[in-house]
Parts: sequence; structure tokens; C-alpha cells
Amino acid sequence: MLKRIVQACFLITGVTIGIFLIPELLLLMKLDSIPLVNNPYISAILGAIIFYLLAFWAVDHVVNFIKWTEESIVKVPITDIIFGSLGLIFGLVVAFLLGYALNTIEFLNTVAPIVLTLLFGYLGFQIGFKKRDELLTLFTSKKKKTTEEETEPEAHTLKILDTSVIIDGRVADICQTGFLEGTIVIPRFVLEELQHIADSSDVLKRNRGRRGLDILNRIQKELSMKVEIYEGNFEEIQEVDSKLVKLAKITNGVVVTNDFNLNKVCELQKVAVLNINDLANAVKPVVLPGEEMKVQVIKDGKEQNQGIAYLDDGTMIVVEEGRNYIGKHIDVIVTSVLQTSAGRMIFAKPKLLEKAL
Repeated sequence: MLKRIVQACFLITGVTIGIFLIPELLLLMKLDSIPLVNNPYISAILGAIIFYLLAFWAVDHVVNFIKWTEESIVKVPITDIIFGSLGLIFGLVVAFLLGYALNTIEFLNTVAPIVLTLLFGYLGFQIGFKKRDELLTLFTSKKKKTTEEETEPEAHTLKILDTSVIIDGRVADICQTGFLEGTIVIPRFVLEELQHIADSSDVLKRNRGRRGLDILNRIQKELSMKVEIYEGNFEEIQEVDSKLVKLAKITNGVVVTNDFNLNKVCELQKVAVLNINDLANAVKPVVLPGEEMKVQVIKDGKEQNQGIAYLDDGTMIVVEEGRNYIGKHIDVIVTSVLQTSAGRMIFAKPKLLEKAL
């Protein structure tokens, strides 16, 4: 069907050019005195024949170009197309107004409209395309300002997941328990980073990337939470973490992460952030100095005569003078607890040593 349409366009173009251009060529060649050749119907037929023959060579290239253009446009998010077109229209309107004003100047009335149309059309499209996120926020801000009661609960309904928290996997369990409310937002640039990790030649990275994709499938298919894919991409920003911060700012969303550095960046830029590690530390059993517990010493510590043990939740216990008890279950007494966003560390000493002293 498309091929027939292109051929018809070639014929129409040939007829039009034949009517208007061939008589001019005959005039240059001084053959306009021949009645039969100078007939407009003959000129139209000649133009149609020329372009019909030309279509046999060019039609496939034109069809392929149209299909490529169509596929490229289909892949572009609808918001990019809408705001890019609005910017283009605005730029063309400005170019028309300026060109109309310059028509009074005789030597500029021919070139100026063309130059202004190209320049302002390009600038308008680029501004509309690159500022689409801010324009979306501008259009939606009127709805959010209707009442203060509505803005407060909606302010932090979007939970934007970063790559590290998806690979970690605990976010799916948190969503399942209902502790994470609102809409889960997965940016397209995060999906692309996950896909890049899943395609890595390194086995460990590849497994982590595939695990992240499996977690996303679980969140989408098994959980009742609303999941949205954000199609936008901040092309002027290179780092994925910076894109997440930008997205959280323009949507008033919350970044969900377990990345310590991203957590600090969000805090510095006044962006709401939920750190999965902070949540995990908050729900761990409280351990106070002087309490007793039974642990199994697994390996040597960094310092001399230290032993390392772990609780069931993965908390590391540094046992002073515990090197001699590697592989054994012993009772220890907690001496101190170190708590940070990166995790928790417990220092203890064997109860046997306490009795001996």
C-alpha cells in the first residue's frame, strides 16, 4: 500500500513539474514555437513518464526511509512528541511574525523568512523537547494547588526505584508487606542500566542484572501496587543518580535506594529519600552493652586474636580474643554497638574470659 502511495506521489509530482518546468526548458532551448511540444497536456504526460521511470529506481529507497522514520517516531515517548511539536509551532509563529516585520525591508524580504523559519523552528523544537518535564510539572501544578489537604498526601506518593535497590531485591518483600505505599516508578534509564548490567561479560554483574530484572517482573506481576515506567530521559545529564535526583525534584517523588552515596546526595539537594538499609537497621533487635548471646565464631578478624561471628540477619560481631574459638559456639557479652547507615557492627568478648577476670 505504501509503495503504491509513493508511486502516485511521483506521478503527481511529474505531472506538476511537467506543466510548469518543461515549457521553461523549451523556452531556453528555443523550441517553444513547435505547437505539439508546447502543449500543456503533452508536457504533463512527459513529466509523468519521466517520474514514473524514476520511481522504479527511487521508490524502494523512499519507502525504506519512510518506514525507518515511522519506526523512529513510534519509539519516541508521546510526551516528547507533543512538547517538541508545541515548541516547533511556537518557534514557527515567532519566525512568521519577525519575517512579516522584515518584509518592509526590500533586500531582506526574500532571505529573512527562510532563515528565521529554520532557526526559530529548530530552537522552538529543542526548547519544547528538553523542557518537557518542567512543562509537565507546570501543567500539573494547578491541580496540586487546589487544596492543601490534597497536596500533603500526594506529595510523596511516587516511589522512584534506583538500580541498586532493584538488584538488592528486598524492596519486593517490603512492597508485599505493605510498608511501601503509593506508586512505584521505574525510570526507563534505570531499566537500560539494568539491561546493560545483565548483558555484561562479567558473570557476577550479569547475574546481578538478571536478578534485578526478575525482581521487577515480580513487582509488576505478583504485587498489587501500581507500577509505572517513566519514559523520559534527561539527555543533558550523564549520571543515572543525577537523573534520579532530577526526576524526584520535578515529580515531588521519593528516591528509594540502598546506596549510601546517593542517600547523601539526596539529603544535600533536599530530595526525599528512603534507604532500605536504614529500614533494615531500624527493625533489627536492639542489642545493648552487657547483654549475652550465643554465637558461632566463623573466621579471623582484622586485628590480632579477633574472631568474627554473624547474627541471623547478617550483623557482624567482632569477638575480642575470639580467634581460639573459630568453628565453635560460645557465649559472648556485648561490649559496644556501632550503628551507621551502612550497617551495624557489634563488639563482644567471650563470657569465659569475663568469668576468668
